[in-house]
Amino acid sequence: MTNDIATTRADHKACLRHATIEQRVACLADAGPEAIEARLRELDREWTAGRVTKAVCGLLIVAGLALTAAVHPWWLVLPAAGGLFLLQYLFTRQSWLGRVFQEAGYRSGFEVDQEKMALKVIRGDFRHLPTLLDIESKEDISRLEGEGGIVMDPDEAKVDPVQAAKVALEAAKS
Repeated sequence: MTNDIATTRADHKACLRHATIEQRVACLADAGPEAIEARLRELDREWTAGRVTKAVCGLLIVAGLALTAAVHPWWLVLPAAGGLFLLQYLFTRQSWLGRVFQEAGYRSGFEVDQEKMALKVIRGDFRHLPTLLDIESKEDISRLEGEGGIVMDPDEAKVDPVQAAKVALEAAKS
């Protein structure tokens, strides 16, 4: 059991070295459910470029006000800069400061959410949700066909989870 956990952790760490989300997700799918769970926990704690930007702006405002009160009024430049960065982020949804943090290696919230969604698809979180391709009742299919609806083979094989993740990632990009 301990050896299995160590193997899972090693597989999980190896998957994180992949450059693209698609490669990382496919590797985690091969590593198993424990690796997917561990990665989802990591993604919940990951700081995005937007989150770091907001934290820095808040820090500029608070530190600037404290320095203004304790040292000199010229420190009001810091809260003014923090406020300007927040206003710019509010109206453009992409700030200059956020781009700096993305260049430093922080990912956007969209990229993190995209990876989380693909991992949840592979894990099977959305399996219970009905889709047009999951119609099981032959009566429902014949009714749809009689009304000019889609025609499909109900015994058609389900989509491979890795392929489903790729489709989900492509849909999220557009």
